[in-house]
Amino acid sequence: MDFKHFDPTALAPWSALQDSASAMASTRILDLFDDKRVEQCSLDCAGVSLDYSKNLVDKTVLEQLVALAEASPLAEHRAAMFAGESINVTEQRPVLHSALRSSADVLARRGTAELADPIQEQLDKMAALSGSIRDGSWTGATGKEITDVVNIGIGGSDLGPRMAYEALKEYSAADLNCHFIANVDGEPILSLLRRLDPETTLFVICSKTFTTQETLMNAHTAAKWLGDALSLNKPFSSPHFMGITSSPEAANALGIPNSRLLSFWDWVGGRYSLWSTIGFSVCVAVGMEHFRELLDGAATMDQHFIDAPLSQNMPVILALLGIWYGNFLGAESYAVIPYCERLKELPLYLQQLDMESNGKSVAIDGSPIEFDTGPIVWGTTGTNGQHSFFQLLHQGSHCVPVDFIGVVKDSMNQADHHRALLGNMLAQSAALMSGRQDDSLPAHRQYAGNRPSNTLLLDELTPYTLGALIALYEHKVFVQGSIWGINSFDQWGVELGKSMASELLADDCDTNALDASTRSLLQKTGLQNVKS
Repeated sequence: MDFKHFDPTALAPWSALQDSASAMASTRILDLFDDKRVEQCSLDCAGVSLDYSKNLVDKTVLEQLVALAEASPLAEHRAAMFAGESINVTEQRPVLHSALRSSADVLARRGTAELADPIQEQLDKMAALSGSIRDGSWTGATGKEITDVVNIGIGGSDLGPRMAYEALKEYSAADLNCHFIANVDGEPILSLLRRLDPETTLFVICSKTFTTQETLMNAHTAAKWLGDALSLNKPFSSPHFMGITSSPEAANALGIPNSRLLSFWDWVGGRYSLWSTIGFSVCVAVGMEHFRELLDGAATMDQHFIDAPLSQNMPVILALLGIWYGNFLGAESYAVIPYCERLKELPLYLQQLDMESNGKSVAIDGSPIEFDTGPIVWGTTGTNGQHSFFQLLHQGSHCVPVDFIGVVKDSMNQADHHRALLGNMLAQSAALMSGRQDDSLPAHRQYAGNRPSNTLLLDELTPYTLGALIALYEHKVFVQGSIWGINSFDQWGVELGKSMASELLADDCDTNALDASTRSLLQKTGLQNVKS
């Protein structure tokens, strides 16, 4: 399709929403409740339920928001994405991470049948390799079974697998440990290596290009440690290393043979790569059967996103509420608060998903954008957050919408702990909305309330519901980007700093071309002497 300039502010629903924002200024969320509101503001899909009744929206605002989505290119963009058109226009690539979790029949219906065999080939190879680790048949250079798997990656090659591994601890094999190394800071990997046995450790290098600075630096540190410990001349060629990449030649050049390589494709964006072979460490931990359940949960949410009417579509509703607060009510951020410690990595994961996707000030045709796009995403687990930043949520001067996420049934939790956990979550969402105004109390004991929130409940925290939850947020971000008229699938904003770091650290760096502050800081840090 031809991606032309699109300006949502020129649409009639946008103007109507501006008028509604002024009209809603004196409205309280509590006053919007009647005996049908909760039912009308609740949606369910794939073991995930959404209650969005505690939002500052009435029937008119919701209708206007849906009208905005209908007037936007959303439906056309959605069809183009699932059909495999090159909707990532700046890189001329399709965006097909959803294909990784789709059956051959579904891919055929969407016109991408040619993807089924290569995807299945990699899934089968991932199943075989992970299975050999789990059953003990993969042994190290000295013949000992693998007990520790170290995922070396950064960005999507780290955040996704790390988040899913933590979330699915209940399903992990008891005799296998997975570790995640990302930062170029040497302390994490050096501290980890001190605790590992080189004879039983496998390093999984995850890099689309196999040129990522942080990943390769950590990989070479691991290789030196392993070579020194086991007297290996070519540690990368040993059974203690494998690679996951879309550039197998680069991995081969390092010494990793094709038998220990898994592949994915350039149409898999880093922040969407959990569904690909990048999820190998998760597969090792929980087994292929459970990894497929993760894919199945996401696939169910995909189909809901395609089929459900916009007014009953969970990703669309979440996206429209975000647009309402960000573009019409002045909210610059939103908080994600999971009331489940195993979901502690989810806010970090969503930071990349949302801010790397929609942190854009240029439209899809290259023209400047004159309105706010991607919000700031932040958060941590409850009840920890209650003892840190909830003060600002309740009594601060900022409007911060909140997504509360809870698990209804939790076999990993004691009944009294779980009751207290969920009770705190429900109390916080109620308190944010209702507040407390009591003339007998001093001002510092007053709570304005009228603070909006969504509540997402997982029936249980399983691979299936986790997959659905992640896909829900993926599609939410896509919907917002489509309505804003931006490309949600490139990330050129990360490139400038990386290229400048390479130039600055080069032996032939011309420091005279640097600004005075950077020259001074280079001297203070001892990285390079300032040239005269």
